[in-house]
Amino acid sequence: MGQKATLPIPNSWYTVGFSNELRPGAIWTRTLAERELVIFRTRSGQPCAMDAYCPHLGAHMGIGGQVDGETIRCPFHAFRFDTEGVCVATNYGTKPPPTARARVWPLREVNGIVFVYYDSRDLAPSWEPPALDCENWTTPIFEIFDIHDHPQETVENGVDIGHFAVVHGYSSVDLRKDLTIDGPRFRVSYSARRPMPYLGALGAAVDFDFELDIYGLGFSLVTVTVPKYHIKTRLFILARPTVRERIDLALALSLKRIDDPATVHPLARLLPRKALNSVIARTIHQSLIHDAKQDFVIWQNKRYVHPPALAEGDGPIGKYRVWARQFYHEQAALAVEEA
Repeated sequence: MGQKATLPIPNSWYTVGFSNELRPGAIWTRTLAERELVIFRTRSGQPCAMDAYCPHLGAHMGIGGQVDGETIRCPFHAFRFDTEGVCVATNYGTKPPPTARARVWPLREVNGIVFVYYDSRDLAPSWEPPALDCENWTTPIFEIFDIHDHPQETVENGVDIGHFAVVHGYSSVDLRKDLTIDGPRFRVSYSARRPMPYLGALGAAVDFDFELDIYGLGFSLVTVTVPKYHIKTRLFILARPTVRERIDLALALSLKRIDDPATVHPLARLLPRKALNSVIARTIHQSLIHDAKQDFVIWQNKRYVHPPALAEGDGPIGKYRVWARQFYHEQAALAVEEA
């Protein structure tokens, strides 16, 4: 496998799950940057991300622990911790020890996604994940993959124009708008053509536009528009570093609900509107997964090349790498030639 270790873990917001699965009383266990966390939702609906190991005597609160009202209860001695990490009760009726305090991580819940912030120096976040207008959009459907890769390389794939034709069979790839950089946000827009056998005639090539919005190195949003069929989707590419050189990559899709089924196909009117939206969303989601899996083989066996020997036609890879420096404190490991 290729070597990813030259890149430290970036400081960024990372996805730990999706809101519709974190019901009141639920507890998840997640690994972020080689640290075990529990993500839970209190009975009133408050989400919380906390170190998994109880500060009392070290039990894992995600294994046998329970949500008790507005607290999480340790399975070992039933000490209870609130969403600030404070031990509010022991099981003995005695005063909680002042040092029994669990670390709580910054958490945000936006767009139906649950984010947790990581910083290698434990600094507070200086920016927020974007809140989108989700009215008239379907609930994201998703699939998660455990792969050998690094968030910076996964995100870089979106600005690597050269591989679109070679790996994915896209044609007529053109830059629609110049890239823009605004702090933690990197934005670029393309148009292209690709086979879409489930839309229109079997095997027909379809023209589409896609806008790539990157927020940090854990959240990429690709807004895809197929003008011919009036279809618009949001593809969420969400990488979370787990253990050394591995990530959990969530690939999620939300569809803008279709008002006129006939714009997709005359026979589409025969389907109930909800069923039509579900079929189209799942079809396009499977197309996203298909394309991503074409990249997986390359990602998991490539080496991080520094500095890259870039050529005209590669896309804004050099500018992307310069932009990505801001998400590391370990600047020496990330020095790249200006491009």
